[in-house]
Amino acid sequence: MRDSVDERKRTTLRRFAALGAATPFVGVASGSSDDESRSEVPAAIRGYLSTTPGAHFSKLRDDLKLGTGETQHHLRALVEAGEVESRRDGEYRRFFPAERFSEFEQVTLGYLRRETPRKLLIELLESPADTGSALADRLDVSRATVSNYASELEEAGLLDRSEEYAVDNPETVLTLLVRYADSFGPDAVAFAAEADELIRVDRS
Repeated sequence: MRDSVDERKRTTLRRFAALGAATPFVGVASGSSDDESRSEVPAAIRGYLSTTPGAHFSKLRDDLKLGTGETQHHLRALVEAGEVESRRDGEYRRFFPAERFSEFEQVTLGYLRRETPRKLLIELLESPADTGSALADRLDVSRATVSNYASELEEAGLLDRSEEYAVDNPETVLTLLVRYADSFGPDAVAFAAEADELIRVDRS
């Protein structure tokens, strides 16, 4: 059993390490003789964050099948080397490839990684809502839930409630949703497929 667990871990690390090797990261020194910098774990973390930017610590650890101490050690080294940066998002600390995303994009990715705010943003990208009550009905959640998240999103610059509930900076939100849809969830994947179809129709 132990061997099968270790093999799954190695397979996961190799898969993301290949992505890390193919992804340019700020601060990565080529040809370094440091054994740790060439190990699979840092490369796997780099590859993982290139496809899942804004992942919090526990998700990164679990998806890569790493131990807590192992994850802490390598993330700390990558942050100190300037390859990875992080920001606090409520109770989470989220990680990003360094110098890849603006502060607004990092905040947006944080909300897109939370199910209810993501569904709210997707719903509003498809069609603005006249009132919070209408949006609550469309999402099948309470008005209080919509009100709480709407306040957060408005303060973060993601929601405009001046005339109706609508996404602010929709181009940025849409781009991030489509680009990283596979890392968010089925709702984002379905939305990205529709958005891609709309783009093809507009171009034809």
